Amino acid sequence: MPDFRQLATALFAALLTSSSAFASPELARSKNCVACHHAERKMIGPAFKAVAERYGKDEAAIKTLSERVVKGGGGNWGQTPMPPQPSVSPEDAESLVKWILAQ
Repeated sequence: MPDFRQLATALFAALLTSSSAFASPELARSKNCVACHHAERKMIGPAFKAVAERYGKDEAAIKTLSERVVKGGGGNWGQTPMPPQPSVSPEDAESLVKWILAQ
């Protein structure tokens, strides 16, 4: 019979070391993503759900979108460009993109 304490400890450790475990609405708020984006509806930028629908099956999306978060971009969702977010680390950007694509 498995030791559930060891199993729970291992699971907790795996979650702590997984970068996507930290991706959440709280991370999006802390990085100020929600100033321009909403989960369900378009604001200044596209809804997270719309991003997931457009890029969810694109194998290069995590890398491409993570770079856009940090460096900025434009022309993909209309005329309003996304400004660079240099205060978002590449690791946090990747976590955010993975979370957004899971919507």
